[in-house]
Amino acid sequence: MATVANQHRIEMRVDLETKQIAERAAAALGCSSLTEYITRLIRENSPKIIQQQTEIKLTNQQFDRFIKACQDTTLKPSKEILAAAKLLDAEGF
Repeated sequence: MATVANQHRIEMRVDLETKQIAERAAAALGCSSLTEYITRLIRENSPKIIQQQTEIKLTNQQFDRFIKACQDTTLKPSKEILAAAKLLDAEGF
């Protein structure tokens, strides 16, 4: 009986060379199938990619300038910044 976790499919077509290299890599890692190998790649790499796209890295100097700008009450946000903030609020951020 299939479990709920195994009911979703990803279908893809690749050229012969890509399939063969994936099969060799899967065997080298001890995976019993291409499905296991591709699932492993997705689970290992996806969180890293998502983190890279959502994380902001600043130098100490950049961070200090950011904090100073945040605390400067004489600065007024532009219409574009206000619109972006409104959009983010609507999306739950």
